[in-house]
Amino acid sequence: MDETVLLGHGSGGTMMCRIIDDVFMEAYGNDELNQGNDAAVLPVPAAGERLAFSTDSFVVTPHFFPGGDIGHLAICGTVNDVATSGAVPQYLSCGMILEEGFPMEDLRRICASMAATAKEAGVRIVTGDTKVVNRGHGDGIYINTAGVGFLPEGRHLGGELCAPGDKILVSGTLGDHGITIMSLREELSFHADLASDAAPLNGLIADVIAAAPHVHCFRDPTRGGIASTLNELAEQSGVDMVIDEDAVPVKDAVRGACDMLGYDIMQVANEGKMVCVVPACEADAALAAMRAHKYGADAAIIGEVTATEAGRPSRVTVRTGFGSTRILDMLVGQQLPRIC
Repeated sequence: MDETVLLGHGSGGTMMCRIIDDVFMEAYGNDELNQGNDAAVLPVPAAGERLAFSTDSFVVTPHFFPGGDIGHLAICGTVNDVATSGAVPQYLSCGMILEEGFPMEDLRRICASMAATAKEAGVRIVTGDTKVVNRGHGDGIYINTAGVGFLPEGRHLGGELCAPGDKILVSGTLGDHGITIMSLREELSFHADLASDAAPLNGLIADVIAAAPHVHCFRDPTRGGIASTLNELAEQSGVDMVIDEDAVPVKDAVRGACDMLGYDIMQVANEGKMVCVVPACEADAALAAMRAHKYGADAAIIGEVTATEAGRPSRVTVRTGFGSTRILDMLVGQQLPRIC
């Protein structure tokens, strides 16, 4: 096997067959993928079920970081996006854009990570595509993943369903992924070890739905952090949201880095956390379900949904530890590019 990716690996000929068989099929081959056709043939959902479909592209740099890599991130990101609808993720596609000269060993490592993460999430990669671009035109590797899940009959979740009185939960500490990537890029060191929080959260979501069947919505606070997520939800539903700053879980090292660099922790990206909006009567049950899951040990109720004053746009505010309030705006511009 070649030691680096060559243009011929994207040519459609024997070299492309070799990289598909020896790298991709070796890592995550399964019955559907092994069919070798241009389209995977998949079972139709049962009567009453619907399909949820999502796609995402990943360009994070560096490709490897504490807590994960670009392949792990690609699986987690798409699984989580499908799962937020309440669907059970089933199948993924994977498109690879490789740069000539990318180390084959790194590609194998990424594919192995993707296979392990897909196995943990209970999904299968059933189709894919590979392209190779000239040296200097691709930054090593870009990945696109698309996901399909089955949505049970009668289940309807969405950002437009948030209602006054609902409680807002988050499944764990904020800012871990964004600060980890930033510290690597800027070669910053902290007394505490930092690691990305990237994780497949479909199991956690399923547990919350079982415990709190009237949950209104889930949303993963990735780029733009929880600030952008909450503002999007508030606008969708035409409501206000109020967050208690002291209730938001943040690791000391992450908070210290944000203070030092002037970042608002609410705007820093996460890749393994979930925001949940649930009726107040089911908030404690949802919280207990989160905390019982391995990816939700630090979950917390951080705020509530309130009614918007007539004639005023929706807004999100934060009650600070000093007793004051401040407006929590969406991130403007790009805080840290190539975060996922």
